[in-house]
Amino acid sequence: MKKAIFTLFSVLFVLTTNAQGLKKVYNEDINPIEQIDQAVAKAKSEGKFVVCQVGGNWCPWCLRFADFITNDTTISKVIDDNFVYIHVNYNPRKSEGETKARQAAELMKRLDNCGRFGYPVFVVLGEDGKVVHIQDSSFLEEGQGYNKEKVLRFFNNWTPKAVMQ
Repeated sequence: MKKAIFTLFSVLFVLTTNAQGLKKVYNEDINPIEQIDQAVAKAKSEGKFVVCQVGGNWCPWCLRFADFITNDTTISKVIDDNFVYIHVNYNPRKSEGETKARQAAELMKRLDNCGRFGYPVFVVLGEDGKVVHIQDSSFLEEGQGYNKEKVLRFFNNWTPKAVMQ
């Protein structure tokens, strides 16, 4: 029993330590709906789509993905050329207050209940701001990180050019 508890705490410590070493990318103070609206306006003016990486600084896999795409120049170029990429903070805890809880519910409604896939989840929005695709991130994972080929395939298959052919 002691060994099992020690192992559990060890695993939790490693996960927490790994997540803490990564840059926090989610702004918890902005209204996510306004953030999306601004990104859609920018994407429309640039002929791009929006990718919402929905999650939070509380999510180690969310921070890993942000770090992964930032440090890979091939993936970064595909994203920069085709998308307005935003990190949309989602925190459904009622302890954050009524306003934040209402925003979280509105966010899930706006993004077609994307949270059903877990976090991070990627939502591609077209020029009109409507959901074009929801990507479950588990299909992009490999080991304790992400698979470059799978990630590139996801982004390349959902560029405006690929979708509007």
